[in-house]
Amino acid sequence: MTQSGPREITTPFRPIPLEVPEGMKHNEFFNSTENLNDLMHNNGLLMNDENLLLYRKALGHSNEFDASIIYNTSQCILNPLGRPVRRTQVPDNVKHVWNRMNQIIIDYMLEQYPDPDEALILAGEASLDATWPLTSPGVPSIRMLHNHFIVFPKDELRNAKLADSKNPNLTDGGQHSLFQAYMHDVYREFFDKALDLELLKPASEADACIALTGYPQGLPSWEIQGGAAALKDVRFWKEYDEVLKGFIDFYRTFFSQVSTRNAPLPSDAYYPDEVESVLLFNNDFLKTAKKVRDHCIVDAKYANAIRWQPAFKQLIYRNDEGKLIVTISQNSIGNAITELLGVVVNRVADAEGYEKREPRLIERLLEVRRRLIEADLGDGIATDYWPDE
Repeated sequence: MTQSGPREITTPFRPIPLEVPEGMKHNEFFNSTENLNDLMHNNGLLMNDENLLLYRKALGHSNEFDASIIYNTSQCILNPLGRPVRRTQVPDNVKHVWNRMNQIIIDYMLEQYPDPDEALILAGEASLDATWPLTSPGVPSIRMLHNHFIVFPKDELRNAKLADSKNPNLTDGGQHSLFQAYMHDVYREFFDKALDLELLKPASEADACIALTGYPQGLPSWEIQGGAAALKDVRFWKEYDEVLKGFIDFYRTFFSQVSTRNAPLPSDAYYPDEVESVLLFNNDFLKTAKKVRDHCIVDAKYANAIRWQPAFKQLIYRNDEGKLIVTISQNSIGNAITELLGVVVNRVADAEGYEKREPRLIERLLEVRRRLIEADLGDGIATDYWPDE
């Protein structure tokens, strides 16, 4: 029997011929208009009038299937800290197209990989704390809203070595353990009372867990009733956003209490009644805020690592029984979206290894692009690797 535990895999990539101007760090350059132009011309698959760019991941997580959509505001919002980093900051017309693109790509992955024992499928986005310095190690490279569509062959994961369970990328920088150890009950109570959900129903930890990796661990999760068909219902995407709004309220309220004892209810709360009645009158919630506040006062390094603004990962993935699950977690520096499901990816420069799998990967990406173009969701982009249609 295969041992359960987080997996560590190696994914080859073709080295990127990128010239970073002298005096700039790589993650400073990644946010530039120049780099986004390079990304579009070398790996871009599709672009639309809403500035949503579908592209191949040059530094991918998986060479089976791996693509991203980025809300490319690099030319219309030059200030990196002014760019949208989560869906609640995106105009409704853009979000409408974003959701339709998500539905079509997820549907393709489920169609191509129908057996949950064959493939681990996930889609979702990670948002960073906009207050985090661009030059800090491990800061996500592109400071714009972007998401991921990834397929991992299960055999590859079964044959991979076990990852170190103490790997900081798997522990979410300690913030998840903080929420889980001290505020488990109030965290879930707040979601239950604040969110009015019909298509999403709470999932047990057993249902949410991928047996092979043993992850996610202890996160609030919901089953998508109706499965893939529900993704064609606009109500699902509204509920998906409600989960995010609930998380943001919890996060903002907690860290406002960490920052300032007895801070008032956040003025921009989405669920002010539940924030007041569930969170601000809960002893465990406020005791934990005091614990973190007291630690910040005496430990400069700990205080510097606090992410004061909401930073999260939100995923749709398929569980072992073939059900679609939604989950959400804090985000921490250096923490890749795949690690939420217990998959640690080591990317290695190996052009030959990458090129062995590149033709099939491109074939899949172009089929996804064809479906998006057919649905009037953008126009194809030509690169050295593929034509524009």
